[in-house]
Amino acid sequence: MYLSPEQSRQLLEQAAREHFAVLAVNADSPAAIVDCLEAAKAVDAPVIIESSLWQLSSHSFGNGDALLGIERFAAIVELYANSGPYIDVPVLYHTDHIKGPQTVDILSKGICAVNAQGLTASTISLDSSELSADENIALINELCSIAKNNNASLTLEMEAGVDDGLTSLDEARYLLEAVEENNPGYLALWAPGVGTRHGFSAEGFPEFSTEHISRQQALAAEITGRDIGLALHGSSGLSDEQLSDAVDAGVTKVNWSTDSLAARSAAALSYYDMNREKLQRTHTDFKNTAMDNGLQTAVSESYIDRVKNRMLVLKGNGKGQAFCNTHGTNADCLN
Repeated sequence: MYLSPEQSRQLLEQAAREHFAVLAVNADSPAAIVDCLEAAKAVDAPVIIESSLWQLSSHSFGNGDALLGIERFAAIVELYANSGPYIDVPVLYHTDHIKGPQTVDILSKGICAVNAQGLTASTISLDSSELSADENIALINELCSIAKNNNASLTLEMEAGVDDGLTSLDEARYLLEAVEENNPGYLALWAPGVGTRHGFSAEGFPEFSTEHISRQQALAAEITGRDIGLALHGSSGLSDEQLSDAVDAGVTKVNWSTDSLAARSAAALSYYDMNREKLQRTHTDFKNTAMDNGLQTAVSESYIDRVKNRMLVLKGNGKGQAFCNTHGTNADCLN
């Protein structure tokens, strides 16, 4: 079931109350989207499918046109999420790492309508890595104004400098209060720096701090006056135990990209290595081996298990169908 912004907010608030997190996967292809939905169905967990600017512009979606990319990406997620096999899986579509001159145009489309049917993104965030604090606040407030002016619902994740070590509580208060005071009710996720970084790290993340997560979550809840959890970026370098502890400390969304890409690419490499002989054009099984279905089926066999394990570590298993039963039907996904 494709979740509306209101339904997404309800799910994230439930995660904060019940101490579980939703896995958010940067999906590079329609096949990756399907695999994530299969994993979520298998363990009865909600899932977030998210796209960054590079996915929206990629060959699989926008082919250089990010505005076309968000329309195609959201439509594919919605098509699968509201189909029979996945109707009991809570599915969110999230905009992740959107930056540059097209930021407002892309996110406006996600807020208002990505297609003629009025489909919107479930949750919205922008990439603040190249913004000052005041620029970050101004852009977030502009997105809220766009939602208000278009009578559109909006559920926001706000980022700080995720790759810049530990975000201070003073900086967190400055950012959160500036948005909440001017546009109360929109924030559902807070993504400060907690000692992780995007990508792999040979030395691990020695600054990673569940104590800092707890402090940041408590501050966000104090400022907003509601159940709000943290979005954890840079999770690929963390152990299962660290992820589980992060959830206990207040994380409700865990981004997963680098390790996900590594898992899919390693499976693809193995497939081509094992089938090198069959990929000769004169081989009797050439077509079956060379077709995309052969590769993607092989990738799925190992990748889906990785996704399932991640969802179990985040304690989201068993939360899916019950949420769908309680919080409306798939018809509610359109505003």
